[in-house]
Amino acid sequence: MSVGIVQEQVASAITSALLEAKKRGALRSTNFPEPVIDFPKREEWGDLSSNVAMSMAKDEKRPPLEVAQVIADQLRTSCPLLEKVSVAPPGFLNFTLRPDCWFSVLEEIERTGDRYGHGTAGQGQRVLLEFVSANPTGPLHMGHGRGAALGEALARLLRAAGYEVDKEYYINDAGRQMKLLADSVYARYLELHGREFSFPEDGYHGDYIRALAQTMDREKGSELLALDPEAARKKCGQWASEQLVRAIKDDLGRFGVEFETWYSEASLFSAGKIEAALQDLEQRDLVFTRDEATWFRSSEFQDEKDRVVRKQDGDYTYLASDIAYHFDKLGRGYDWLINIWGADHHGYVPRMKAAVKAFGYGENCLQVVLVQMVRLLRGGEKVEMSKRAGEFITLQDVVDEVGADAAKFFFLMRRSDTHLEFDLELAKKQSSENPVYYVQYAHARLASLFRTAGDRGFPVLPVGDAPLAALVQPEELRLVKQLSSFPGLLEASAKALEPHRITFYLQELAGLLHVFYYKHRVLPPRIDGVKEDEADDDGEASESVREDLSKELTMARLVLLKQVQTVIKNGLGLLGVSAPETM
Repeated sequence: MSVGIVQEQVASAITSALLEAKKRGALRSTNFPEPVIDFPKREEWGDLSSNVAMSMAKDEKRPPLEVAQVIADQLRTSCPLLEKVSVAPPGFLNFTLRPDCWFSVLEEIERTGDRYGHGTAGQGQRVLLEFVSANPTGPLHMGHGRGAALGEALARLLRAAGYEVDKEYYINDAGRQMKLLADSVYARYLELHGREFSFPEDGYHGDYIRALAQTMDREKGSELLALDPEAARKKCGQWASEQLVRAIKDDLGRFGVEFETWYSEASLFSAGKIEAALQDLEQRDLVFTRDEATWFRSSEFQDEKDRVVRKQDGDYTYLASDIAYHFDKLGRGYDWLINIWGADHHGYVPRMKAAVKAFGYGENCLQVVLVQMVRLLRGGEKVEMSKRAGEFITLQDVVDEVGADAAKFFFLMRRSDTHLEFDLELAKKQSSENPVYYVQYAHARLASLFRTAGDRGFPVLPVGDAPLAALVQPEELRLVKQLSSFPGLLEASAKALEPHRITFYLQELAGLLHVFYYKHRVLPPRIDGVKEDEADDDGEASESVREDLSKELTMARLVLLKQVQTVIKNGLGLLGVSAPETM
């Protein structure tokens, strides 16, 4: 497990203590668990804690509190890292470390730089991450934006955890929705030429359909009027789909999301891949015929019932093409398939898991992350939308109004399977109320501080040359402890597929930084009393609570804050959000 360097040292000390206690007969266990190191819920309990004694109690055949006491006694005599070891019911070990022990965290951040926190948990494993995959029947909306932000952040997280990740967009360019698109654009095209037309009952409305028809008219003129209506509709559909896919690519590119592969559903039909997948299932005796339809025995793999894959009229169902698509994914040699779907597809998950298992793969080979709806607000008031009527705010509208950074951060502020409220006015505020501004400002504030410090002759020293022993204030040590937790958080976020943990972490880190700024100086005050810049703002605290600054303390604090800046930048980078130098 990738954890902070200090946590690794404490875990190693516990393991050594267990072995020593075993040697002197104080412990009976023959196999010791790997110690898990956490932060206690309350600061006064110590710096770190472990439940290793509770994991051992069964083998030891005695209460976990008694086991914890044995381990604590051993650590007190053998571990110079620890200033204090205590036990707490029902069997926790709580540790207070010597303050200087934390400074190795700063050295690690300086050494690894923009790779601080990266690990090897996924080394050698290939991941295919499929997300957005919106039908090319209209512009991307807010829900697609949330899925895009989530997918991009997960790709970055997984790569940082050592996985080899490919991002893929599945273009749903086959099926009924494409016929409706063709009929809708063709109807508007006929309308432009004053011809009689019948707009499809479930067709696509909105200005973008009229705009497509107008663009096609400029390119094709009256050419389509000479064609058979069915051929004209088909041409309309193909042309409109290509235009919309191009627009989707442009929108995602402006949002900072790029894909390695754009995979066409229509290609599954043209390449015979649906037949190949169903033949594979047939060879496994997992399809059968009933009522002149072909069925997949999905109930044998924990689905609630068997499913039709080919209808009586010979047409394939949506499930058939999805089975073929996943059969193709598996054939490309990936170890882990991750799909990001809208929450309205939750009932579809067991069917796809059944298909993956039917092809001989484990259930965990496919993981589906569900994304709930976004409720758009403006100043606290709900913005009403209707996609079918063409009345909705597109992803591009949001990016144009609040910026890609703010949009991504807001989309990632909650678990993906919970509803999200996105307030456009809040996302534009330049105040601490706006979470992304709060975090980005912390980075920019530090950049400004370092510029000012350099101008005044206070360079940021290498960690090894800095007088770190001067860092004794609680606010300073809280910052270092927060930095130390970043590697473990990154790995846990990647494994759980939960990038919202990074947004929480960054807000906490920025909060600790702003509290530090409120209570402490970094640079000594100028003799002429001129305020240097916002980064050196003394905050609202009175001068009486501010300590005198030695040069050593200034240099030590600059080194500490440089590492804070690095971690803020790394965390924002995992979310696909920029870390500005000025704001």
